[in-house]
Amino acid sequence: MSSTDISPDPAVHHALASDFRMATFRLARRLRSQRAVDSMSDGQFAVLAALKVHGPHTLSELAERERVSAPSMNRTVNCLEESGYLTRTAADDDRRKVRIALTPDGLAVVEETTRRRDSWLEHSLDALTDAERATLTEAAEIMRKVADR
Repeated sequence: MSSTDISPDPAVHHALASDFRMATFRLARRLRSQRAVDSMSDGQFAVLAALKVHGPHTLSELAERERVSAPSMNRTVNCLEESGYLTRTAADDDRRKVRIALTPDGLAVVEETTRRRDSWLEHSLDALTDAERATLTEAAEIMRKVADR
């Protein structure tokens, strides 16, 4: 029987879950601090990033994607539109629908923030040993599995 076939001790399992959660949150917080626009909230950036990755959306599609209410998303979109980071245009197929899309300035914010976050992380990884980087490579795959559940 391999060690993966043995049920973990509940106390050890709980401690691992807690340590993993705390480490994940600390890393995420450090990465989020690397941004192109200091005054932009994480929620606002998430909308811009979703538009970059998935293309134009309606307000309700964005709200569903980000798991917020439509009124909350409307406030976020209004702020981003006023800042020049996105536009609203009538959909070609249905003039009653409004499509929300990135502007060149919005795209630049996403790309610069991504560049800063990747640079910070690459610099941090430089300080690790080869064995530690190999462990993180394996951990990244495991984290993807956990996130996909």
